[in-house]
Amino acid sequence: MKLELGKIYIRDVQFAEKTYVEDGTLFVCKEEIEKLVLEDERLAGARVELARPGESVRISPVKDVIEPRVKVEGDGAVFPGVIGKVGQVGEGRTHALVGATVITCGKIVGFQEGVIDMSGPTAKYTPFSQTNNVCVVIEPADGLETHDYEAAGRMAGLKTAVYVAEAARELVPDEIVTYETKPLLEQIAQYPDLPKIGYVHMLQSQGLLHDTYYYGVDAKKFIPTIMYPTEIMDGAIVSGNCVAPCDKVTTYHHLNNPVIEDLYKHHGKDLNFVGVILTNENVFLADKERHSDMVAKLAKYLGLDGLLITEEGYGNPDTDLMMNCKKVTQAGVKVVIITDEFPGRDGKSYSLADAVLEADTMVSCGQGNLIVHFPPMDKLIGMMDYVESQIGGYAGCMNEDGSFDAELQIIIASTIANGFNKLAARTY
Repeated sequence: MKLELGKIYIRDVQFAEKTYVEDGTLFVCKEEIEKLVLEDERLAGARVELARPGESVRISPVKDVIEPRVKVEGDGAVFPGVIGKVGQVGEGRTHALVGATVITCGKIVGFQEGVIDMSGPTAKYTPFSQTNNVCVVIEPADGLETHDYEAAGRMAGLKTAVYVAEAARELVPDEIVTYETKPLLEQIAQYPDLPKIGYVHMLQSQGLLHDTYYYGVDAKKFIPTIMYPTEIMDGAIVSGNCVAPCDKVTTYHHLNNPVIEDLYKHHGKDLNFVGVILTNENVFLADKERHSDMVAKLAKYLGLDGLLITEEGYGNPDTDLMMNCKKVTQAGVKVVIITDEFPGRDGKSYSLADAVLEADTMVSCGQGNLIVHFPPMDKLIGMMDYVESQIGGYAGCMNEDGSFDAELQIIIASTIANGFNKLAARTY
């Protein structure tokens, strides 16, 4: 598959009577967005607010973050099976409003929802303090069941992102980047002397608001499979979970997966990027065994020399990570795992909930238990009602002036376990 990604760089966002892009500024019509969101009867209210880099703004509780992208050439549409019909994506041309996002927030769905500060000492821990954000604050209908509320919030964000992305359809991109992965035999033959490298992309799928969607299908319902990396860039995977904010893979992070980006940068130079093995994270031990067996089988079947593995979440998913690492290594494929760490507030606990001897090469994305101070902000988008019960917060952490103390893991993407962050750990 060959995908051209046309990047339109956004440096500011403003309200206007219609939605369009001009000279690097995204203008959005809040009335049209609010009307679009409220087509869903599960939502009783919606309002749109803007958050720009450097402003004294706090956004909470954050549910998802999405980069607006629109398919301009090729089959299908971005977010297939979720927005519009099911159709294979990953080929043709897609335009992206780089530097802009849609953020959904509002009353809490589950305790694992996060915070974004647009300025101050904690802004450095999240990439979304550097983006121009269209924030959709939603209000659920009275008595709405939790899973229905999550679904309504997810659709509100995706529908808004698709609406905003239409402003990029006819634009001439500032930059076009081409990504290509050929059918397997052709790909291997193209660079026969380079090591064949793959990527195991683990999706959160442990139920109880821990869901991710692949072409609209809940990831709990599929077995490990192979996919082209470019499919992910076209929205074949969307987030639908409430895992710890620090390592939640938002829809934005699926569209902008740094492991895929970096493998493409090295492709044809010092490695041959063969493709992605997609798998999930399971609740029951039998499922963990079955799916890790399949991951190892696919890695061997593809003839890989090495691969990288990332997970989403921590604790229980660490077992899936270690099973994948162990079995792939035993199949003769070298493995590097990428994950974050949780050693406790005193730093004395084990950083991962599980470990195997085969996990001897790891890239750390930092640790989420560090307590940091969040100073008061001039503006709040959303609400602070739930900070003490959100993951990373604790009873008594809120102050009267709006400031609070919490673990780093309350910040969206602060230690995200695919490397889209600024933290790391080093052995000496």
